[in-house]
Parts: sequence; structure tokens; C-alpha cells
Amino acid sequence: MKKHYDWLIVGAGYTGAIIAERLATQAGKTALVIDRRDHIAGNAYDRRNDAGVLYHQYGPHIFHTNSHAVADYLSAFTEWLPYEHRVLGMVDGRIIPIPFNLTSLEILFPKAEAERLAKILIEAYGIDQKVPILKMRENPVQGVRDLADFIYKNVFYGYTTKQWGLEPEQLSPSVTARVPVHISYDDRYFQDSFQNMPKEGYTKMFERILAQQGVSVSLNTDLADLGSEVSYDRLLYTGAIDEYFDYVLGELPYRSLDFNFQTYRQQRHQAVGQVNYPVSHDFTRITEMGHLTQEWSDVTTVAIEYPVAHVPGKTIPYYPIPRDENQELHNRYVALAEKDAANVLFAGRLGDYRYYNMDQAVGRALALFNKSIVA
Repeated sequence: MKKHYDWLIVGAGYTGAIIAERLATQAGKTALVIDRRDHIAGNAYDRRNDAGVLYHQYGPHIFHTNSHAVADYLSAFTEWLPYEHRVLGMVDGRIIPIPFNLTSLEILFPKAEAERLAKILIEAYGIDQKVPILKMRENPVQGVRDLADFIYKNVFYGYTTKQWGLEPEQLSPSVTARVPVHISYDDRYFQDSFQNMPKEGYTKMFERILAQQGVSVSLNTDLADLGSEVSYDRLLYTGAIDEYFDYVLGELPYRSLDFNFQTYRQQRHQAVGQVNYPVSHDFTRITEMGHLTQEWSDVTTVAIEYPVAHVPGKTIPYYPIPRDENQELHNRYVALAEKDAANVLFAGRLGDYRYYNMDQAVGRALALFNKSIVA
């Protein structure tokens, strides 16, 4: 017997799950959420491995936001554990804080030279400022430019080329702006007002978001699998927009990731949650899950992260590549989508072809519901 829903939602990540919850609880609508994977929560999915360690299967997910609305929304579905992310990096044979800051200066340079460099940075930009590295390289003061060149070579260049497979200048300025030079002694990776991790993990939080009367979930299910068994009035598609249109205009490029998970018989393997390797090694970073989840046991699991090229159908599209020509191609797909906008909406990291932090994904979903679904 054919089952009818008000909405079919493709994708059980942040966008799909939140829209389904809003439809059920705020609009009295029914929704079927499908996902081709065997789990909910998208790339935020976490689970316990054979050693009993809670780990993030698709790499580290650190929640942080300055949005009270986003924090309040998620707080209805999870308790939180305070967590301030700190990152170290192997630079010039020494471990320094990342983003590069005044403490990094003091570790890498003799005391007098570090003090001199700190002074010219503060004179140029002021204290507690964040400066994109490419902007710093354009500074008219020679000493600032020399330091910027050192940081660029030893911190940004290698990491960026490994991560994206492109030169930093070939990418949108938003990429290098994500990890600026921080003229401060604040070693936290983020300075957001709300920095917490879900107490029982992301998957448990998603289970509660989706556990609404009127919301059904079908896993291991592709859109093409539904056939005539399901009918619906409107579709929300959070998968790749170019895939939906069968790549008629060409493929939107992404970068993917490969993870090597290692479990060690020790309580902690590294001093902080994340250690970056911008120059040495083929991988970019090692993340220790116990720091993130704040769980302790006699074993610990780390994720060694290797950026790789994305191959549709074979790898997971993690990061839209931010270049003007890619955005232009996405705009052409958006134009195609607008022809059927009354019936099909595209959203999320893949639908919007935009890298979202988790709080941005939540905010986008809430705004989409308020402006395009119930407006």
C-alpha cells in the first residue's frame, strides 16, 4: 500500500533532521527522511568501536557557536560537556599552538627576537586581532612581511596544498581566513561564546531530533529506491545538487578524506585533541577522540587524516572547493532548481555547495524552515 507524506527529505544530517523536526512539531506535517547510509547524523555520526571508544567516524566534529538561537535549539535535544578545542602543530621541529599566535612566536624564536616581532605585530594590527595570512604578506612593513612569509611557508602553505591539492592563491580568500594569525596569547582554536560537546555524542542528539510523531526514517535508502511505494507533496534534497540533476552541467568538484583509525593501550596519546602536520608527512592532522568526548579508559583512539581527491560514487564529498569557477557552475545548477522551486528545495552543505560549520548548518536549516517552508 502506498504511503503518503507531506515531505520527503533526502539526507539525515543536520539540515534534513532539523527540517523534519520543525515540520512535525511546528507545522503539523509528516515527513519521511531517507539516507543512503546505514545511519543518521550525516558526517557528524559517532559510535563506539570494538575497544568501546566513542569516536567520530567521519573525522572530528567540534561544536562552537556565537548564536544563542542555535545553542538553544540543540540544547532541547542534548546535555553538553564544556570543551575548548586546542590545536598544536609540528613546525620547524617544534610543537607550537595553532592558529599561530604570540606563544608560537616565543617557542620558535629567541626571546629578544620574539619580543621584537610581537611588538611590530601589535603596532601593525593591535592586540587580540586575527589577521589572514595573505593580508599580512601584503603589509608595507618589511618586518611584518618577513614574519608572514615564515608563517606562510611553515604553517599555511603545506597544510593548504595537502588539504586542497591547490596553491593557496588559487582558492577563495575565505580558506586562508579560516585560520588566521592570532595576535594574542589565547591558545584556544575558537573564541566562540558557546563551546561544548554533546554529552552522549552526536548520534544520540540526532536520535532525539528525529524522534517526533509524524517523522519516519528509512536508512540504506536512495531516492531512486522509493519507486511507486511512496508519494509526497514536496521534496527537500540535501544531497549533491549536481548529482540530483545527473551531472547535466558537469561535476562540482570536492575534496575527500581518508582516515586511519588507530587504538592504543594508553589513556592519552597526545597532549591536546588535535596535532597538525603542515609540512612533514602525507597526513594533515591527528585527532584524539578522548579529548573531544572527555571519556577516559585504558585505551584511546586517534584519527589520522589524509586528504584525497573526490571521485563521485567512490569517495565521500567532504569539502566543496571554493573557487570562482566552481561557484559559477553551482549558480547554473541553482538556476535549474529554481524552475521547480515550488516542489523541490535544495539545502545543506552539498545542496548549497558551501562549507558549513555545524552551527551554520543548524542556523541555515532553521532559517530555511521559517522563510521558505512556513512563510
